[in-house]
Amino acid sequence: MTEVILHVYDVTNSGSDKTNNTIMQINKIFKDGIGLGGIFHSAVQIYGDDEWSFGYCEQGSGVFSCPSTKNPMYTFRESIKLGETTFSTSKVNQILRELSREWPGHSYDLLSKNCNHFCDEFCERLGVPKLPGNCNLSVSFSVRMHNIDLLQICTLFDPKISSCSYIACLDICNINTFAFSWASLNIAL
Repeated sequence: MTEVILHVYDVTNSGSDKTNNTIMQINKIFKDGIGLGGIFHSAVQIYGDDEWSFGYCEQGSGVFSCPSTKNPMYTFRESIKLGETTFSTSKVNQILRELSREWPGHSYDLLSKNCNHFCDEFCERLGVPKLPGNCNLSVSFSVRMHNIDLLQICTLFDPKISSCSYIACLDICNINTFAFSWASLNIAL
């Protein structure tokens, strides 16, 4: 049996220190403060020193690896032990080959096929639990949570943020949204 580890990153690739700091503050409030989640990138480590994730590219597979906890696009936050798998290295490599074919980079979708969805699928095939709910907070631009929307929260950190710049910030940061559910409140990337 070998351990399966989820690596979680704050999404800090906007090119703007102000935006990156706002995201860090949102994550601090939502995940660290009230335990709901945040705006995160995720990757799975199994066998060896690399982690596996998914992202957009025009051609080829969107599945990629990099040294664990060292993704240069984001700021490493934490590692979470998800469980152990009985699969051999060759079986894990077979699963990764299958996922690489099923997850082409051009199929990346902000709402329905992102790094968190990939990690969920990979973990399911490994026979370990999916991502914890607080690693995956779903936000929709049109959804209000108890009469608080994320734009209002962002303006707490920068009163000059408009809805246009907020949506641009989300677009720049590759922040994904998907169906809102109180049962599993999730913000995905």
